[in-house]
This record gives sequence, structure tokens and C-alpha cells, in this order.
Amino acid sequence: MKAAAVSRKLRETHRELLVHTGQHHDDELSRVFFDELGIPAPDRELGVHGGTNSDQTARMLAALEPMLRDHAPDLVLVYGDTNSTLAGALAGAQQRLPVAHVEAGMRSFDRSMPEELNRVLADHAAELRFCSTATAVANLANEGIRDGVYLVGDVMADVALAFLPLAEERSGALEASGLEPGGYLLMTVHRPGNVDRPERLARVVELAERLPVPTLFPLHPRTRGRLEDAGLLERLERAVGLTPPLGYLDFLKLARHAKAVLTDSGGVQKEAYLLGTPCVTLRSSTEWVETVEHGWNVLVDLDVEAAVEALKRALPTGERPELYGGGRAAERICDVLAAYTPSR
Repeated sequence: MKAAAVSRKLRETHRELLVHTGQHHDDELSRVFFDELGIPAPDRELGVHGGTNSDQTARMLAALEPMLRDHAPDLVLVYGDTNSTLAGALAGAQQRLPVAHVEAGMRSFDRSMPEELNRVLADHAAELRFCSTATAVANLANEGIRDGVYLVGDVMADVALAFLPLAEERSGALEASGLEPGGYLLMTVHRPGNVDRPERLARVVELAERLPVPTLFPLHPRTRGRLEDAGLLERLERAVGLTPPLGYLDFLKLARHAKAVLTDSGGVQKEAYLLGTPCVTLRSSTEWVETVEHGWNVLVDLDVEAAVEALKRALPTGERPELYGGGRAAERICDVLAAYTPSR
């Protein structure tokens, strides 16, 4: 999805080879976004998925090494904080190719999260670091990284702002779900720290059972599998409306009109802010600290009582400050790349 903001503009002046590692291989989590957002089709698909984080990253490295050697690109561009991000950054750096990291400097300061390790290591392997926020720039400075750092805004804000009018026009998800604007909650949970531990997963279900208004829960395949393993799926089905993962336009429409969003996703926290929808984050930390500072996001971890109380809070007054680049992050990234001269 981050590539949706950058690739099309990048290809106006550069030749791009787009590699899909396969980490997100389910059509409901991958192909639908290529189709809806007009992302250029991948030039290479590695088909690497499943296994532990270490195993998956190792297999990606093994597949990327000969590809980078054969194509000898001028620059390796990686996005976000996934295993694919780390593998791409390491593969490029190990072959002495310059690496650019989009969404650099984001920190939750929770090293138990695989994503936190991925983003920290990718930043230290990169030569160009494109930051979404001033906080991200400060995080890098605190780690001794000051060169090659650019505050550009957030590419996901580009996508959300560009596609919201289309979502309002084309998506029928609100009507299909039988929901009234402002009369429902939208809930997503998929982080390993919440779904891989049965005691925490049970608290997710307990929270769902306590929610005061109708709730729609798009169910990530990982979460569904863990619920089935723990014998909790039927309880969740009785508590909320379950749906398969949503396309991006449907999700935007539903998030825009929800009373509030409950999530453990970093991206959803940010999208909720952009849409003017209150967010309750089911984690004890967040990379998007500005959403908390401005009163649109509350961190509750999996404290059921705290979550229920957070849903009662009043909306912040006044306008929401523009925090994430105003929809021009991809343009700024491409301007930096156009002026960049590889050192090799």
C-alpha cells in the first residue's frame, strides 16, 4: 500500500523493478490492494511466506541476493517495518548498494515487537531515510543518525487522502453491513503479541463481549487461526459481526463513519486520525505518538475497563493539525531521489 503512493510517480522519471516477496500472500491481504489502488504489477514474485520471522527473512535474503547481483540497481527502496523491509535493506547493504527506507525513524520502543527490530535495523542499514514526522527525525538523531534524513510526511496519508473520495463514492460496505454512520465500532487485531498468547487473545474476546454498540471485526487470517486453536472463535462470533479482511476502499469507508476504531495496527491508528475518527489502541505503546498527544488516540493495552471508558470520552475540540505531510510525501521522496547521486 505504501508503494501505491510512490511507484507510479517514481516511474515517471525512473525505471523501477518492483519485487513482491510473498510475505503477504493471501489475496484478501495483498492482491486486492494491487487491484484497488492501481499499484503496478510486481516484476518479480518470490513466493516467500510462512515460517518464523527469522526463517522467513533468511529465505527472502537468499532470493534477493542473486536478483540484486544480476540487476545491479542504483538504489534499493524499502517500506515500513515488515520482514520484507529488513530483508531488502540487509540484502542491499551487504552488496554495497545504497538503501532508502520509507517510514524511517518510527519507534514504539518495544523491542519485543518484531516490527521494532525490523525498522531499527533497516534504518541503520540505510543511506537515505524518509521520515513521516518530526518525532521520527528526533528518534534517529537520538540514535546518532543525522545524515541522509529527510522529513517528507507519510505516504499512507497520501493514499488515504487520495482515495477517501473514491471510497465514499464506490464502497457499499456500510450499507451491506446494515450499519448506521456513527452507530458502530470498527475493531482490528492481528499483532503477534495480542493473538499468539492465549491469555491475551482471551482478553481480546472479553473486550469484544463488553463493547457497548454494534461492532464490525474484519478478521485477519492469523487471528482467525489463533482463535480456532484456542477455542474462542464461537465466543467472538456471538459478540461482534465478523467479516473477512476488507479491501482498502471498504475499510476507509467504514473507518470514516465509525463511532470509534479499536485496533493494534499502527497504520489504522494513523488512518483514524486522518479520517477524524477516535481511536482506542490495544497496545501499551505507539509509533504514532502525535495521535495521542492531540487527543484522538488512547493507549489501553488489553485493559477491558480502560477500553470501555476510553470509548466514553469526548471528542477533541478544534481542528485536527496537519501532521503527516498533506498528501505530498511521495512527491517529496521522488524529489530527493531525483537529486540523489549514488556514491559508488
